Amino acid sequence: MDASPLHIDVFNGDADGLCALQQLRLAEPLTPTPVLVTGVKRHTRLVDDVQAPPQGLHGARVTVLDVAFRDNRGGVERLLAAGASVRYFDHHMPGEVPRHAALETHIDTSPRLCTSLLVDAYLGGAQRAWAVTGAFGDNLGDAAREAAASLGLPPEELEALRELGELLNYNGYGQTLADLHFHPATLFHALHAYADPREAVRLAPEVETLRQGFAEDLALAGHREPELDVPEGVVVLLPDAPWARRVQGTYANRLANADPARASAVGVTLPDGAVRLSLRAPLARPEGAEALARSFGGGGRAGAAGINGLPPAELPSFLAAFRKAFGR
Repeated sequence: MDASPLHIDVFNGDADGLCALQQLRLAEPLTPTPVLVTGVKRHTRLVDDVQAPPQGLHGARVTVLDVAFRDNRGGVERLLAAGASVRYFDHHMPGEVPRHAALETHIDTSPRLCTSLLVDAYLGGAQRAWAVTGAFGDNLGDAAREAAASLGLPPEELEALRELGELLNYNGYGQTLADLHFHPATLFHALHAYADPREAVRLAPEVETLRQGFAEDLALAGHREPELDVPEGVVVLLPDAPWARRVQGTYANRLANADPARASAVGVTLPDGAVRLSLRAPLARPEGAEALARSFGGGGRAGAAGINGLPPAELPSFLAAFRKAFGR
């Protein structure tokens, strides 16, 4: 009797990646459980972290969720050359995607989609409450509510999914895993016990830890004066501190939601003096973030993007480009 093939799940450590994987593994449970490969949200070249076991990767089945194909093409080609098959779900700009019999891609860069919603479509809505949670975490509130319409949830339960998505996204931000409250793999294993995300909100102690941490970090961020506050948008710079690295992305989302007509950016100073930036296009016009980020060496998607290390000398140029990119 042939041994079961090796399964490896590669997922972004934010809410979208985690909720996408949660849907798949609730709908497609596997024994033994797959090897998990993940990291902080900004660690996008996750496929490079897939290690070959002693028996090699021939026949392995690898699922990749919520990291740009453009950043991982080399890693995918390495897996395919080793005899693995790869299934890829993502919503970021992919670059050129090669054709290969063992490569299955589900990639859509529409600004109203995230990876959780792509997996939801793939599964025919089988685990939609988790898809809604992931969409809320990716700050796609309108799309999340549209997807949730078929669930008939009362307002307080929909709000619980929104809060859970935001908290899971908050946990993914950090320069290193040491900044996070929970390693994303640990958090996934904890939440996988809950088929319904509403149960996780009520019962999972990890959720309460994230709730308390988020409130504390958000309060600290709220005391910072903006670096730029103009009709086009707002830019806030945070210090080199773990709390700032944790709250960066969710604070950018909060600023974006506060005024859907304006863009937002939240920067965190890194130990080497560079600035890591999270960008959000205006929710009313979710476009331009990826193009702006790419012009400074970053990337992402039309509505939300990031720059991993902006030299401080380039900050004035970035602020000018920010105003130009999102000017009416």
